[in-house]
Amino acid sequence: MATQATGTAPAPSATPAGGGRTRSSAKGEQTRARLIAAARTLLAGAGAGRFTTRNVAALCEVSHGMCHYHFADRTDLIVAVVADIRPEWIAPLERAVDGPGGYAERAERVLTLLTRPESPDLARLHAALHWLALNDERVRVSLEAEYARWRSCFVRLFGVLADERGSAADPVPLGEAFAAAVDGIAAIGSLDGTVDAAQVLRTLMASLSATV
Repeated sequence: MATQATGTAPAPSATPAGGGRTRSSAKGEQTRARLIAAARTLLAGAGAGRFTTRNVAALCEVSHGMCHYHFADRTDLIVAVVADIRPEWIAPLERAVDGPGGYAERAERVLTLLTRPESPDLARLHAALHWLALNDERVRVSLEAEYARWRSCFVRLFGVLADERGSAADPVPLGEAFAAAVDGIAAIGSLDGTVDAAQVLRTLMASLSATV
């Protein structure tokens, strides 16, 4: 923050010209982001078993009290992690579905995206979050909302096809069925690397498309 012409620094509580953030608020946001990143690292590495706010604070090299300044409790931090990974798995799918072009172009973008290997860290992070959701209602509700948003992308995709064909077919069961298959193939693929996910998904999409 620049000093004033008189050489006197502005008061700490003053709002910078143009309504910008103060240094303290920017630093607070940086600390919060660091805590979320540390939480992600811990979950992807040690899993849910060692996940505590104290361990996150230690990994982030801040005090335990600082962690609870930004997050009310352990669940609050986990919910923040759920929101933090959205740009990595939901946002790309939304762009693929809602981007320009007709159904064929959009479907091809979706299939290309779905058949890319998921990063090991993100896969382990998802597994840890699922485990935590089994024992924490707030985490379950948060994760469930993210998956509903993810599944809605496939519903919209089949909705585009129905509109193109002037069909009265309901895109909801089609999109939900395809989403369930994607999730199931991902689970199988984590155990059996011989499954040809691309071929299975293309075959399924073609079969579902034929019903519209």
